[in-house]
Amino acid sequence: MRGGRRLGAAALMTAGAVLLSTAGATAAQAVTPATAPAATAVAGQADTQAEASLFAAPGKTLKLGAKGSAVKTLQTRLAELGYAPGRIDGNYGGATLAAVWAFQKVNGITPTSTVARRTWDALETPRAPKVLVPGGKPTRVEVNLATQVMVLYVGGAVKLVSHTSSGSGIPYCETATWEGKTQRFCGDARTPTGDYKTTWRRDGWHRSYLGQLYNPIFFNGGIAFHGALSVPLTPASHGCVRLPMHVAEVLPGLLGTGVPVHVRGRFAR
Repeated sequence: MRGGRRLGAAALMTAGAVLLSTAGATAAQAVTPATAPAATAVAGQADTQAEASLFAAPGKTLKLGAKGSAVKTLQTRLAELGYAPGRIDGNYGGATLAAVWAFQKVNGITPTSTVARRTWDALETPRAPKVLVPGGKPTRVEVNLATQVMVLYVGGAVKLVSHTSSGSGIPYCETATWEGKTQRFCGDARTPTGDYKTTWRRDGWHRSYLGQLYNPIFFNGGIAFHGALSVPLTPASHGCVRLPMHVAEVLPGLLGTGVPVHVRGRFAR
């Protein structure tokens, strides 16, 4: 374990991580896109590298369901880096697992529920998320379909990194009662790549003709970021970008209307 090593990419952000460490915390004031040109996220991250914090990994192998101080250290570190592990309570549950998956994917580690030496090493010297739109607006969202990761940038710095599950790509036809009529809906279950902006939203559970969406924030017609009870490692939605429930709880307070959303990549099964 490379304890005591000075980090580079670890100084991505700490201001937003405190908010994200508790799933039920009060959401911060919504942000809207900045109008003035800004330096790229890469440049913004480089500016803060010299002031990176120190982190020495405990090195204890952790599995889902683990409890104790090592889990709390893991959760605190993930929160510092913007990965939203849920409550920092020393209990390795589903919210922390989703954050571990997101971190592992960003750092080139095959996602697993086990936190062992390779993940601890990466937590000591973490990579920054890959920038998909160099020179993009300082406040924006990037969705990487290849890695199934969403990154929210605010003011040119990483604010939140989340595990996601996007459109499965499997054509579907489903029968549902909608607007008082039994109707049949068909589609290709894709999350289209492209450049969009956040539009309308709903609080709490919102019923669509294809199911229930929690705190949806729409950005491409009927396609939205939303919380879901199932957010697997592979694409599984009808086209929306599914988020862990605790992330969907705080995202509306961080992501305003009219914010650019860039969707890139392709998932290889």
